[in-house]
Amino acid sequence: MTSTSGSPDSPGAAGTPSRLRRPAWAGRNYSLLTAATIVTSLGANGSLIAAAFAVLDAGGDGGDVGLVAAARTFPLVLFLLVGGAVADRFPRHRVMVAANALNFLSQGAFAVLVLTGDPRLWQMMLLTALGGTGQAFFGPAAEGMLLSSVSGDQAGRAFAVFRMAMQSAALGGAALGGVLVAAVGPGWVLAVDSAAFAVAGALRSFLDVSHIPPRAPGEGMLADLREGWREFAGRPWLWGIVVQFSVANAVVGAADAVYGPLVARDSLGGPGPWGLALAAFGAGTVAGALLMTRWKPRRLLFTGTLCIFPLALPSAALAVPVPVAALCAVMFVAGTTVEVFGVSWMTALHQEIPEEKLSRVSAYDWFGSVSLLPLATALAGPAEDAFGRGPALWGCAGVVVAVTAAVLFVPEVRNLTRRTVPVSARPSPASPDPERSAGGLG
Repeated sequence: MTSTSGSPDSPGAAGTPSRLRRPAWAGRNYSLLTAATIVTSLGANGSLIAAAFAVLDAGGDGGDVGLVAAARTFPLVLFLLVGGAVADRFPRHRVMVAANALNFLSQGAFAVLVLTGDPRLWQMMLLTALGGTGQAFFGPAAEGMLLSSVSGDQAGRAFAVFRMAMQSAALGGAALGGVLVAAVGPGWVLAVDSAAFAVAGALRSFLDVSHIPPRAPGEGMLADLREGWREFAGRPWLWGIVVQFSVANAVVGAADAVYGPLVARDSLGGPGPWGLALAAFGAGTVAGALLMTRWKPRRLLFTGTLCIFPLALPSAALAVPVPVAALCAVMFVAGTTVEVFGVSWMTALHQEIPEEKLSRVSAYDWFGSVSLLPLATALAGPAEDAFGRGPALWGCAGVVVAVTAAVLFVPEVRNLTRRTVPVSARPSPASPDPERSAGGLG
């Protein structure tokens, strides 16, 4: 774990005050990761709006928007497990930088295509697919790097501050993205996102991985994947929640990527109001993260799962559809509560999963959580044609409530509790674990 002892940011031997007033848990890696994430969040949240309206401006319909969204998520699902194994086998910061370089190139090409010509659907799908491939390798490496950059009983607060910074940038990116798409067109917003990936990749190249013990030579990629699967499948709380989010993320993603822009175009006034609604969700996540810097719920996953029920509200609001002010209000509530879950989830992974397996477990987590997203976004257009937009959105809301209620039947989800000792500091499974025997999992 990163230590600030003896660093330029720490007090000197004679008690000289720190030159940079930052908490002890905010070490060099943590600070670099946070700064880079702020940069990419600003660009990425605007580009989501830009990509949807680039398709619509090129003459596409809701089905085409869904196909472009699916083109991004399909390679994400396809390569995630490989990405997790690669991130646990090679230095994670190098994997992150390479993935950022690919995203820089693909988004830059997408921007040029939109700005200079008449983009074809297959071209937009190909470039977004390259972006999804980069994300497949980046995500597990980034989560493993972040989880290994903090330690001690302040880990939950560190994750909350990180997510607050990330979500604040997402808030600004979504609001600015909607305004810029309306003012100058989607091409320039995509260009800004490309530049953001270049800056973030440069920052991440300075990450220090010397605190992570070298990996012993393994038996190959398949053996690494099997080991990650055993770690994942042996924890009911882990796979139970991942299955829940596999379904919930699919329907919420379809609502946001496909139905949201269409409702905005037809009933709310265009990309500006939809960007404002997404910004309200971002503001809610900032509020939720701020709350979690102070609140430490004992039953991490039970509390977090209860906070997923309001995620059904935005789909229901779009189904009506409600006025922009009411939509922003429900988006804010959903953002606040989902962030309580997000911090609780990261804290649970940090305290329960060994460091050397973090990226592989994160890959299985991501894989399960996004595995149905390509199918859902691709089917969103046909579902609208078959049932109507309103019923399809009500169906999304109902599915979120049903799967969230179902996961509460898993005992470990209800009973897993916050610990003060990280998993790497506790005895091995072959030795008695005093905290576990004292009822850590109930």
